[in-house]
Amino acid sequence: MNAQSPCPCGNPKTFGQCCGRFLDGGQLAKTPEQLMRSRYSAYALGGYGDYLMRTWFPATAQGLDAASLSQRSLDWYRLEVLGKSQQGDKGTVEFRAYYHQDDAGDGVMHELSSFVRAGGRWLYVGGEVS
Repeated sequence: MNAQSPCPCGNPKTFGQCCGRFLDGGQLAKTPEQLMRSRYSAYALGGYGDYLMRTWFPATAQGLDAASLSQRSLDWYRLEVLGKSQQGDKGTVEFRAYYHQDDAGDGVMHELSSFVRAGGRWLYVGGEVS
């Protein structure tokens, strides 16, 4: 994706100013919301399985691999952040992610994601999906 393109996460910044700076490994997310948005963009674009693995809390990433996570199984087209909180080295982000699947049409995933900061890096721990 071009650095000047709109960011897939829906932020009004360009991809290079928003999620691209994290996906390309140049910067670390400073907040749980930045990490969640960049992970959404990684899924939406595909090909960023290494990034997803690097930003996943190791204990909850067991059984996952970069090659599988790099595959685009859904067409993610919209992200809506519903709420966020951060207390020290823990945080949550509630969001809805909208997708299209050829066989089933449009759908939405609603998640309350949990994050932890370890060694100065925010990591995705897991989420409650409804």
